[in-house]
Amino acid sequence: MSKFNSLADLKKVKTQIAEQAAQHAVEEAARLLAQTRQKTHQRLFLAAIGKVQPLNDHARAPLVKQRPSTLPLQLLLDEKEVLRSSLSDDFDVGTLLDTDADLSYARPGVGPDVTRKLRRGVWSVQGELDLHGLRTEDAREALADFLRDAQKRGWRCLRVVHGKGLGSPGKTPVLKNRVLNWLMQKNEVLAYVQAKPAEGGAGAVLVLLQPG
Repeated sequence: MSKFNSLADLKKVKTQIAEQAAQHAVEEAARLLAQTRQKTHQRLFLAAIGKVQPLNDHARAPLVKQRPSTLPLQLLLDEKEVLRSSLSDDFDVGTLLDTDADLSYARPGVGPDVTRKLRRGVWSVQGELDLHGLRTEDAREALADFLRDAQKRGWRCLRVVHGKGLGSPGKTPVLKNRVLNWLMQKNEVLAYVQAKPAEGGAGAVLVLLQPG
């Protein structure tokens, strides 16, 4: 009985080997047929289009994919317009300005110790804007952008250089007065003082913003 089983198993193995060989032969024949068909199609295609000449690399136009902006452009433009228009030249500085010998301003409710500390340099200057040579509209927009950016960065103390106005007609500090005017219209401005002589003197102002 054991011998019979061994012969049956041997025949079964031989049968399996023969089937595998036949399957392999069929797959190889199919592969060769597909390869032959591909070569035939390539020859027919080349015969149909005739001779071809490679393109000169220098004649190719580089295709650069332009990535869409991740910034909401229209929203930024709208915000800029709101900031620009919120700074009016019709605002009367004299109605709010509380001046002293060094020209300082503190928003109502802010104690005089704040301007004293600002003048003494308790807060380090974290950013500076130079408005020298700018036209009024450009200076107004630059100041609005600067204040907005400073708030986003969490800055508290800024220096704005407006010049002394010595080059203006009649040597009147037009830009200086307008800058002080604009600053007082911004709710985020707590106080400002005229800069020390070494920091610009009458040609610059130190600005303290509300904490973010």
